[in-house]
Amino acid sequence: MQTLVPIISPPPRPLRLSASSRLLAAALAAGCLLVLVMAALLPPSPEGLGTHQQLHFGRCEFLQRSGIPCPTCGMTTSFSYFVRGRFVASLYVQPFAAVLALACAMLAWAGGYVAISGRPLHRLLRLAPARYYLAACFGLAVLAWAWKIFIHVYGIDGWH
Repeated sequence: MQTLVPIISPPPRPLRLSASSRLLAAALAAGCLLVLVMAALLPPSPEGLGTHQQLHFGRCEFLQRSGIPCPTCGMTTSFSYFVRGRFVASLYVQPFAAVLALACAMLAWAGGYVAISGRPLHRLLRLAPARYYLAACFGLAVLAWAWKIFIHVYGIDGWH
């Protein structure tokens, strides 16, 4: 009688990303870091919007024509407050931009980690399907715009 010996496979090797995936992660990290550095170079406007004009962009036409801020009004100012550690000011001026600035900072770190280590983080994204966080992001963006309109109409738009 012959005894069967089970075949033992070697332990799985940790998954490493390809060079192109790591390069993409590095580009994502660099892009996010560039946004945050640009925000750090711009002093925030005390009026709560208009910081983007320091980059030689024009005034918001939506605001000029309608008298109410557009959905992105105050985002550059909010980012500028965020990178200075003034999180309450960032939230007050444009709440959705504060969330985007936090996401940008997190992506800079995560992209750098992936680029250096080669370890994927995509498994984390599968824990929360897009249908959950995309709806929440859209809802937050709408609420943030409503907040921006409210503080602008009542003249409490700036942070001093």
